[in-house]
Amino acid sequence: MKQKLSGRDYTYVASMLFGMFFGAGNLIFPVHMGQMAGANIWPAVIGFCVTGVGLPLLGVAALGISRSGGLFELGSRVGKPYSMFFTCLLYLTIGPFFAIPRCATTSFTVGLEQVLPQGGNTRLCLLAFSAAFFAAALFFSLRPGKILVWVGKVLNPCFLLFLGILVIVAMLRPGAAVGAVVPEGAYASQPFFTGFLEGYNTMDALASLAFGIVVVQVIRDLGVTEPDAVAGSTVRAGIFSCLLMAAIYVAVTIVGVQSRGLFETSENGGIALAQIAQHYLGSVGLLILAATVTLACLKTSVGLITSCAETFTGLFPKGPTYRVWAVIFSLVSLLFANFGLSSIIGYSVPVLMFLYPLAITLIALSLFGKFFAYDRAVFVWTTALTLVGALSTTLPPRCPRRCSPPAGWTASSRCCGRRCRWRSSGCSGSAPRCWDSLSV
Repeated sequence: MKQKLSGRDYTYVASMLFGMFFGAGNLIFPVHMGQMAGANIWPAVIGFCVTGVGLPLLGVAALGISRSGGLFELGSRVGKPYSMFFTCLLYLTIGPFFAIPRCATTSFTVGLEQVLPQGGNTRLCLLAFSAAFFAAALFFSLRPGKILVWVGKVLNPCFLLFLGILVIVAMLRPGAAVGAVVPEGAYASQPFFTGFLEGYNTMDALASLAFGIVVVQVIRDLGVTEPDAVAGSTVRAGIFSCLLMAAIYVAVTIVGVQSRGLFETSENGGIALAQIAQHYLGSVGLLILAATVTLACLKTSVGLITSCAETFTGLFPKGPTYRVWAVIFSLVSLLFANFGLSSIIGYSVPVLMFLYPLAITLIALSLFGKFFAYDRAVFVWTTALTLVGALSTTLPPRCPRRCSPPAGWTASSRCCGRRCRWRSSGCSGSAPRCWDSLSV
């Protein structure tokens, strides 16, 4: 029994970790964060990497150290009813409610929407595109085979190559200096904490609890079986993948900041990414980006549909079959996808604000469980107290009475914490911009 992996094994596990956690959809958040953070990019990107890079690695390590066979077994240390609730909600979040629909809307926003004629029926086009997208995703989900492995091995290098070209060209010809871009919204006063919360949107920490057992099992299959050695091998193998993810996040965030000299702050990162690609690489570059993002998102969707269907088949053995679950999740994803990318991101925020504290608590308790002999009482009380705090941050707050919109702006119905938000009417055909005010 060996206690560590060989260099080749480390490379294999690291590449698999990167492929699991980094999807095309992850790009839309750092580029938009860059546009908002401006000169405050560094504390913002550090906060983003804590939740978008560090937590996923800890989640995988937690599964290895605790010797758990998956998320349900890990959550059962709190109680089986809680574990059933948490497992279902987590899989639905990274599945048909948010992550899978986001794959389709990201592909549409980056690709087809950018070439539609002005005045075209965007909603109808999104419906047609998402229907075709999920028809293809369901087809491959019902027929898993070597094609997914082939697509993954060919597509990821092609996507990273194109992204590298785009980032290098954009950095060599910046639209604005990083220090000259004025931060917007909460990034002006709390860049680290805002970036920390923005990292929630990657959903990678949640995915690590759902899929981390795959990585742990691969390491065990390679001959490392002692729990501490498994966790150590996971962490060491993950250093390369995490550094690569962090480097990509930093580079894309910088490109987002520099794009402010060329474009106004976009409504979401998908629009920003498409604008940047078209500006630097022309229509051909936009088409290549659209194709690679669509294929990457399709592969991700197939993996998520497959994982969710297999999980629910195991959780409810007397319920629907795998094929029925796959069809159900595809149809639900199609429904949510037609709300649009910005709406999906907005709706997911309160759910993520609820799930992430619980996920972080479960990861921390599993990592340090040996210090209190994995006492169930510690799991129960810590989770219960965290649950109260998570609920308090999820419930919609009331807007402060002393908030008043500036001249030329109209109040919207959305209020985030102690921050009132207003939208301008904007120019005809342009996306509305937000103005935030911190009021006491």
